[in-house]
Amino acid sequence: MFGTSGIRGPVGETVTASLALSVGRALGVDVERAVVGRDARESGKPLLDALAAGLCESGVDIVDLGLAATPTVGRAVNWHDADAGVVVTASHNPPEDNGLKLWQPGGQAFDEELRDRIERRISEETASLAPWDGIGERTTATATRRHRDAIVDAVSMPEAVSVVVDVGNGAGGVTVDALEALGCHVETLNAQPDGSFPGRPSEPTADNCGSLASLVGVGDADLGIAHDGDADRMRAVTEDGEFLGGDVLLAMFARDAASAGDRVAVPVDTSLAVEDHLAEADIETTRTPVGDVYVAEAASESGVAFGGEPSGAWIWPDRTLCPDGPLAACRIAALAAERPLTDRARNIETYPIRRASVETSAKQEAMAMIRDLVAERYDEVSTLDGVRADGGDGWFLLRASGTQPLIRITAEAREEARADALFDDARAIVSEATGSSDD
Repeated sequence: MFGTSGIRGPVGETVTASLALSVGRALGVDVERAVVGRDARESGKPLLDALAAGLCESGVDIVDLGLAATPTVGRAVNWHDADAGVVVTASHNPPEDNGLKLWQPGGQAFDEELRDRIERRISEETASLAPWDGIGERTTATATRRHRDAIVDAVSMPEAVSVVVDVGNGAGGVTVDALEALGCHVETLNAQPDGSFPGRPSEPTADNCGSLASLVGVGDADLGIAHDGDADRMRAVTEDGEFLGGDVLLAMFARDAASAGDRVAVPVDTSLAVEDHLAEADIETTRTPVGDVYVAEAASESGVAFGGEPSGAWIWPDRTLCPDGPLAACRIAALAAERPLTDRARNIETYPIRRASVETSAKQEAMAMIRDLVAERYDEVSTLDGVRADGGDGWFLLRASGTQPLIRITAEAREEARADALFDDARAIVSEATGSSDD
């Protein structure tokens, strides 16, 4: 039921009002107060009502933030002295999907143990419903202004910059408010919340953000910002209109946030470029399974100054353990004010990387064979998430997709020929394990 990013799927199939009601009841067993909110999807309205019904009939008092960015809800759990938070969102997924993501105080998403507890209660239909006179109270509030103020307090803007913000028709309008409060000149794209995402697909990729890149490139803006539907993700465009790669952005943020002797939490599919760039400043990397929930868990450890995923999730643990796209937007604007992003990116060396996917209806069986095959051929092998082989001057990662019948292949090295060789070897291993053609 739960993936690493909560519950997600097609509305009316995987995600229903009945499921939202069950989540509310399951969470209500040991929660007295909860903060809830939703992204701009129309399906979020009935789902939020169903979630609230399950919580209230369990005796839980609710603070309903309505339409709000995921990091706003994540931060508001503490602000409202709540025990948990729930966002009705499918994040960067297409408009036909929706979902629910649960948050702990401190802004950290529910970890595996807490997710399993909720799933078990739903499966066993465990609930603790209140009597007629013990029904929880549902009040409404807004936390957007407080989120804006928290961002402004966390960011020092050396001088005003010009920023184009592509809100993606999502819930990330707090970014605009915070940048303006910091003295920036802001233009917007797709600023009207609309859960059908008419301006562009929700996920802020280079392909989906062509309009933003073009506008920044031909104009006089210092940078561009793009969010997904719930603004937990943030991607950026340089003053020249170049969409920054996720690994480059990760290296940039981490180098700014960490000092010599600190650690930075990154997932196992992160480029060697990040590790090399941080090593120049005596900053270590701690690798985690893929998923911002795992990065957040590692970021909560002592000595970890920053955590990030190349997909666009950025975590400053001294502020919140929730990926905070608006905070990241203002941080990157502050970096651009000190030095153009193009110059910063130029100092981060990138390496050749290869990616492919192989279809299989037997992912688990294939991955078991892959683990054995890789262990036979490579000395340094990690099974933290999938199978990652370290070849010294390069690596490859073989992972089963969490949502599709695919084995994903990623290979990287500091030299083209070595990247090709590692990729070919990885592809051959997957082909042997799945019985597929290696053509």
